Amino acid sequence: MPPIPSPGPHPRRWWALGALVASMLVLGFDLTILNVALPTMARDLGAGTGEQQWMADAYVVVFAALMLPAGLLGDRFGRRRMLIGGLGVFLAGSLVGALADDVTPVVAARAVMGVGGALITPLALSVLPSLFPPGERGRAVALVSTGSALGLPLGPIIGGWLLDHFWWGSVFLINVPMAAIGILACVVLLPETRDPASPTVDALSTAFTAAGLGALIYAIIEAPERGWADPLVLGTFAGSAVLLAALVRRERRTARPMLDMTLLTDRGFLLNALAATLVMFVLSGLLFVVPPYLQAVLGNDALGTGIRLLPLVGGLAVAARAVPALSERFGARAAVCAGLVVLAFAGLLGSRTTADSGYGFTALWLSLAGAGFGLALLPAMTAALATLPADRAGSGSGLLMTLRQVGAAIGIAVLGSLLSAAFRDRLDVTGLPPGAAETAGDSVVAAHLVAERVGSAHLAASADGAYVHGMDLVLIVSGVAALVSALLAAVFLPTAPRRRQTQTPDLVVPEADARQ
Repeated sequence: MPPIPSPGPHPRRWWALGALVASMLVLGFDLTILNVALPTMARDLGAGTGEQQWMADAYVVVFAALMLPAGLLGDRFGRRRMLIGGLGVFLAGSLVGALADDVTPVVAARAVMGVGGALITPLALSVLPSLFPPGERGRAVALVSTGSALGLPLGPIIGGWLLDHFWWGSVFLINVPMAAIGILACVVLLPETRDPASPTVDALSTAFTAAGLGALIYAIIEAPERGWADPLVLGTFAGSAVLLAALVRRERRTARPMLDMTLLTDRGFLLNALAATLVMFVLSGLLFVVPPYLQAVLGNDALGTGIRLLPLVGGLAVAARAVPALSERFGARAAVCAGLVVLAFAGLLGSRTTADSGYGFTALWLSLAGAGFGLALLPAMTAALATLPADRAGSGSGLLMTLRQVGAAIGIAVLGSLLSAAFRDRLDVTGLPPGAAETAGDSVVAAHLVAERVGSAHLAASADGAYVHGMDLVLIVSGVAALVSALLAAVFLPTAPRRRQTQTPDLVVPEADARQ
């Protein structure tokens, strides 16, 4: 009997890829569009710095906690089904955010969008192995990743244009038709795939992750206003430590854990993962603190603010193109160390910014920071994944991406709280009524609104100086952290990652990406 021929590539695979690119583009916009909108939302909603931190962090915390279980749900119950569900949840959250008229509904909407994002991101890549043969898989992964990357430059520009012509809810509303197109494309073009043999979702570990990380972020954000010795803050820190310790203990005792903590015993994986996490810590913090400086202090409108963030994206894009050749010639360790040094230099240079520096100097250190991000992040991710054995590529990349999201959430919380405390401490509210003084201390946007209402040019100038002072402290902390990390990487990172299995199946790369 002649052998049964293996099925060929899926005939509609490139059309299906278009559906996946549309799905990732929805998330790509959200990475940067909200940061441009925060100053406008702070003005219209009366949101202080802490509330702005929650608007940004609600999405990231939920995303980090649910990304791995969301991928497992897709494996077991159908990736197309869960991807469509994720787009639907993201659409619903965006609609709630667009219609909200207070901070609390916006934070809730961002959390719902985080649920949708956690479903979309891993599943958009996990379907690729079943659609594309090995020879086409790398190109397919690159195109899907490009869909997300396009949001970095387009988000600030489109968000700025929307804010200049419509109300702030339009930055949420733009997601609705895009998500709807993604849903339609997935329904029509994407075949259903699943893996019934995948591990079951551990609901208790998921709860430990969400509650522990959420408690940690809450304590960091609330500490500048309540005080670091406040009983609620201390209790929340303690509760977070207990929950995260319980998570680690449970995962170490589980036969097939969602977060494979034993991977952290590999020095190459651990140190490269920490380097990638630090880069996300700094990047998310800068994307939170820089837009209010460009808009409130330098006086740009929303579109102008978005355009003036492009040097950061441009530096990252240039570095991303140069990284493969640099890593090939000098090794991943040298590229990671160089990126961290450039990032440290950018932070320390940026800390010389004053209220009168102008945009030219800011564009210089923003472009250097972007180059540092690209030089450090990409080789660190690649080197960390290269240490993984074939049978643990999915769990290892999932752990790596979870650590990156945790770094982003903590970056917004820590650096935003540092900025908030420094701003309150430096702002001169002498002569203001107590209520107006308290409102002015909420944020630089609130201080400008109070200054306009009471006709105080001195308060506006003090707000500008206080905000730049806080931003400079954030840049100093970021620069010093990057420099210390560069020194540690130079001493302890292996010269070359050691893959612990010489024969690597074709599915390793896509499956690693599938948990992202």
